[in-house]
Amino acid sequence: MGKINAGRVLVGGLFAGLIINVSESILNLGVIANESAAAMEALGLPPVGGAAVMVFVVFGFLIGIATVWLYAAIRPRFGPGPKTAIIAGVIVWALAYLWPAVGDGMINLAPARLYVTAVVWQAVEMIVAALVGGAVYKET
Repeated sequence: MGKINAGRVLVGGLFAGLIINVSESILNLGVIANESAAAMEALGLPPVGGAAVMVFVVFGFLIGIATVWLYAAIRPRFGPGPKTAIIAGVIVWALAYLWPAVGDGMINLAPARLYVTAVVWQAVEMIVAALVGGAVYKET
């Protein structure tokens, strides 16, 4: 087993994070914008903005880096390539997107349709991000 190439994890992770952030912007500013705004208003909360957006952007890049790190970590067991990248993307999606959405949905923070739309979108987002980040990653 070779060592993980930290530089390639970072570069691949930044590419993956860019995909995540662009995708999340399209999702949240377009696809579910009105429904999200209504849900926030129903909870008596202001619209998301400012510092919160910056935190989401930073975490988008951190999730991208974590995804590529996971890809690099499981490559020795599953082999390099798209299948392993998809596995890494699905694992990160389940932990970072699906699990929190299920929890929030169970306590009815927002309409179920909002959660379903978001987690399906994010599943595709994470698979694409993992495929791109995994394509950039090389062990040498």
